[in-house]
Amino acid sequence: QVQLVESGGGSVQAGESLTLSCAASGNTANMYALAWFRQAPGKEREGVAAIYTGGGTTYYSDYAKGRFTISHDKSENTVFLQMNSLKPEDTAMYYCASEYLPPPPPVALSDAEYKYWGQGTQVTVSS
Repeated sequence: QVQLVESGGGSVQAGESLTLSCAASGNTANMYALAWFRQAPGKEREGVAAIYTGGGTTYYSDYAKGRFTISHDKSENTVFLQMNSLKPEDTAMYYCASEYLPPPPPVALSDAEYKYWGQGTQVTVSS
């Protein structure tokens, strides 16, 4: 089993930055895919960014490219999401997800490909 615990959410003004963290524990030795998803009220969950830790390959949604950065600290077993230039439309619950085998790149940001999920951390951006 794998446990994922997110932290770092909060309320910020538009244009500000936040860094989310997700600490993984449990049977993580051969876990090679970590990702961030988000879900706004009334909307479906959508992929934000993913990282395949074997080679460090990253994937971003179009709205995240250039503003968000996903990274992984192997020693701390933690994945981060640095979010810059936040917009009100970034307001959502952000979830960390993981899977042992990396999904094929075309579905790297598909929530159906990830088995393990955290409880989420709320991000609210006001204008």
